[in-house]
This record gives sequence, C-alpha cells and structure tokens, in this order.
Amino acid sequence: MPLLAAQSDAAPEYQGFIGWVLSLMESLGEVGVGVAVLIETFFPPIPSEAILPGAGFLAYDGRMSFWWAWIAATLGSLIGGWGWYAVGAALGRHRTREIIGHIPLMEYEDFDKAERYFERWGGTAVLIGRCVPLVRSFISIPAGIEKMPLIKFTSYTVLGSGVWNAIWIGLGYAFGPAIRPVLEQWSGVLSNIVLAAIAVLVIWFVIARLVKRSKEKTA
Repeated sequence: MPLLAAQSDAAPEYQGFIGWVLSLMESLGEVGVGVAVLIETFFPPIPSEAILPGAGFLAYDGRMSFWWAWIAATLGSLIGGWGWYAVGAALGRHRTREIIGHIPLMEYEDFDKAERYFERWGGTAVLIGRCVPLVRSFISIPAGIEKMPLIKFTSYTVLGSGVWNAIWIGLGYAFGPAIRPVLEQWSGVLSNIVLAAIAVLVIWFVIARLVKRSKEKTA
C-alpha cells in the first residue's frame, strides 16, 4: 500500500512559504514531512510549528497518512538530533565553546549557560528541549559533548519529538475543515506573516545583543 493516499480532486494551488512547504510534503509524500523537519533541525528560523500543521492538513485532505507523516517527522527529528550529537562529540567542549564564542553576536556565556542547564537536567533537558523552539536544534550538542549514552539520547529524543510532532500534526488534522478555505484564500498573506515574525525575532535578537555590548563597553 503506497504511503501517499490517492487524491480524487486536483490539489489547489497555495502560495508563498506555506505553499512551498505544502508542495514539498505533497510531492515527496510522507518522506517530505521528514525532510522538512530535518531541514528545520539544521535551520531553526524555519519553525516546525509552521510545518507540522501543514502535514496534518494534508492528512485531513486525504493526501497522506496521518501516522506515516508522524513517523516521518519523528525520524527527521531523530536524524537531525543525531547530527548535532555527532558534532558535539567530535568537537568536544573546548573547541565547541571557542567556535560559539567567535560567531558574530554569540558569546561564550551562551555556551556556558547551555552546558550548566544540561549538567543539571541531563536527559530531562533533551526530552523537554525537543519541545522548545531553537533549543530543540542545539540541545543535542551538549549531549554529544558529555557523551550521553546514545541509546538514552535516542530514547529521550524520540519521546520528546514524538509528542511534539503528534500535537502539531494533530492540530492541523483537527482543524482541517477550518484551515482549508483560509489557505486557499490567504496562503500568500499567511506566508508573509510567518516570515515577518521570523524576521522580527531575528532583528530583536540582533538589537538586544548590540545594546548589551554597547552597555558593557560603556561600563
């Protein structure tokens, strides 16, 4: 039985960022969901909160399987987590700290805070971190640095990611009847809103860091 469900009606055309995400997932089927989540893991400004409901909507619309979409999304999260875990394990503490400290607008303290948080919470940090934007992409690095047992890391990652993915795919599926007419008419506008929100967060981070450094120099 093919993963991608048969579609009786021609799929409507969606616009903008949302249209691109839906097109990717529809053209690749459930595998596209996993690919989209994997991309999000390595490029956090594209949030899974904007990707996973689209998979749920496509499942509601009969264009993919809900459960295979969930499995693919969780596998995408796990593979991305393994990737960052490998980076942390390969670089080690000192080299990772030096790299982060030399990234523009990043600070050594950013690494130190993440390390202290992981040392305090361990597996719980991985489990909960999978449900927090930005954190879910990078929580795997201190796990690799500290050489957390891979089986334990995998279990926490699958559990945390599985719950997170189920919630957002489920929301897209549950609200499918309401989402469809909105996407058909306003997908381009909604795409611009999502991208604008991401841009605002990035600009806020840059300004906050510049202000902080300016105060430190003044002091």
